[in-house]
Amino acid sequence: MKKIIIAIDGLSSCGKSTMAKQLAKNIEYIYVDTGAMYRAITLYSIQNNLISKGEIINKLELQKALPNISVNFKLNNHSLSPETYLNGINVERKIRSMEVSNNVSHIAKLDFVREEMVRQQQAMGVEKGIVMDGRDIGTTVFPNAELKFFIQASAEVRAKRRYDELVHKKMKADYEEILKNLTERDEIDKNRSISPLRPAKDAIILDNSNLTIEEQDLFLLKKFNEKIASLS
Repeated sequence: MKKIIIAIDGLSSCGKSTMAKQLAKNIEYIYVDTGAMYRAITLYSIQNNLISKGEIINKLELQKALPNISVNFKLNNHSLSPETYLNGINVERKIRSMEVSNNVSHIAKLDFVREEMVRQQQAMGVEKGIVMDGRDIGTTVFPNAELKFFIQASAEVRAKRRYDELVHKKMKADYEEILKNLTERDEIDKNRSISPLRPAKDAIILDNSNLTIEEQDLFLLKKFNEKIASLS
């Protein structure tokens, strides 16, 4: 069967990663969480005092450090889900904290950070057979991807999902703080000068505000099968 690249873009906390992981599992493709890559760089910046509470970033030092920052994914033997490693250390839990969430958009909009991450992401897709989610996969990373989705949902729905996720993981959670963070990140992502968040012209738009996980998984799988059939 011909292998393709599947790009899944969309707003923060709209379930992109969950959907992409399940689709990749269903069709036996490799899954890549690009958002986790930017979160890992953000965590590195926080741990090394390269970003202050006033959102002031030491760009010069971060740019110098970037070539020596390693971000990769390893499969958890128990959950069979990929987890994020920063310089060889599992940081999957740490990168989901509100501190990282509050700063990731400021790091992700830096041109030299995006250029390096895009370079790494494009290298991952050489062999195809991948599902990659993020903010600019269908527009910048893989503009020629055979199948593109853009996922959206209301800010309130997304905030509730994020809140429930953090509570489930027994992490600190405040609904109003999460909602504020999401709306601010939406504005930053949509208005940044480098690779702004927007649907690719040929992306399939999916609003999953009122869909169950099963319904959205079936939708993606159906579109995948239709695309493969059209390429046969």
